Amino acid sequence: MRMRWWTALLAAVAVLLPAGCERATTVDGDPPPEPLRPAWSQVDLPAPPGPPGRVLLRDAVACQGGWYAVGGVTDPSGATRPAAWSSTDGVAWASVPVAADSFYGRQSVLFSVGCRDGVAAVVGGKVGGAHGNPRVSTWRQRSDGTLVEVQAASFETYGGPKAVNVSRLAGGGAGWLIVGNRSSGAAAWVSPDAAEFDLVEGAPGLATDERGVTWAFDVVAAGQTGWVAVGGLLPPGRIDRDPAVWTSGDGRSWQRTVLPGTTEYEELQRVALDGGGPVAVGLRGRAFGAWRRDGGDWVAAGGLGAAGSSGVPSVAGLASGGGGLLAAVSDGARHALWCSGDRGGSWREVALPVAVPTGIDQDVTVVAVGDRWWVATDDGEGGRLWGAPAESDC
Repeated sequence: MRMRWWTALLAAVAVLLPAGCERATTVDGDPPPEPLRPAWSQVDLPAPPGPPGRVLLRDAVACQGGWYAVGGVTDPSGATRPAAWSSTDGVAWASVPVAADSFYGRQSVLFSVGCRDGVAAVVGGKVGGAHGNPRVSTWRQRSDGTLVEVQAASFETYGGPKAVNVSRLAGGGAGWLIVGNRSSGAAAWVSPDAAEFDLVEGAPGLATDERGVTWAFDVVAAGQTGWVAVGGLLPPGRIDRDPAVWTSGDGRSWQRTVLPGTTEYEELQRVALDGGGPVAVGLRGRAFGAWRRDGGDWVAAGGLGAAGSSGVPSVAGLASGGGGLLAAVSDGARHALWCSGDRGGSWREVALPVAVPTGIDQDVTVVAVGDRWWVATDDGEGGRLWGAPAESDC
């Protein structure tokens, strides 16, 4: 039932977004500049231990001298196993040992990685069980570099009758935090050390209430003292979401800010810190848009591309570095990159190193550090990692 409800919701989003895919225009109506074309070069990722298979890349992150990419390996029969890679410079990569000790953990595909003090923690999942729901597990990194599966204290920590989805993981000064959604609305999972996560559901301000139904997509550490989560709120009697932001000092008590919405469908799907403050990217009617916090207020910033005529548009990644922001989006048919040098005020398209259509096992994610960009692509034929000097003409 939960999976059918989620599928129906995505279909409704596609219906709400008008058909037609066209490149955005500038403020004065002129055609936008041609896409930037970075000097992409493929980065070698060594084959993970175990039988050969197709590499799946799902997420990547960098912090304090540590780079991580995560995903899995699948064989011709469709069987999967978790896989991860690490680097100290983003150029030379090594396979990370992965220690799984559960039935679904050994089949898990790692889909979200966070980093704190150069150490990684990961969320993975594998569809299974009588209802075909993802069996979610988390992973922490030991001092020897191995990613070790963490057994949840209870099956209902991530699953059970109230489960909807587990979304994104972040690390920061306050520890580790995962956002996702339960039948009660937006939820969080918190941990000081990634060794065990506590579920926070039904929390005032975070969960669904008389103001509307909440949904959380992403989270970022706010300096050393807290978190900023983003998503949307569906007010009573409406069929379109308004963008929403939550802030918390400890991941347990939350304050909600609903941004001014329109009659169109709007929600925030990814968030990053840029220029000392958070910037979020999400759906804005028939296009993608950015919002940023200026001082104490959130304001709408620039737009970046249009939704397609089929499929469900989404923001696949957002990174800050290289002098600006780098966003990966899917218009429902293909993935694209966009960059911004002014905290999301204006955007310019960036050519991907390879074409990546939208579909099952097809993903793009981004990392930006210093004056370089990294893009992980999975076009359905195999996952690859690319690096390039960051462009300065965003």
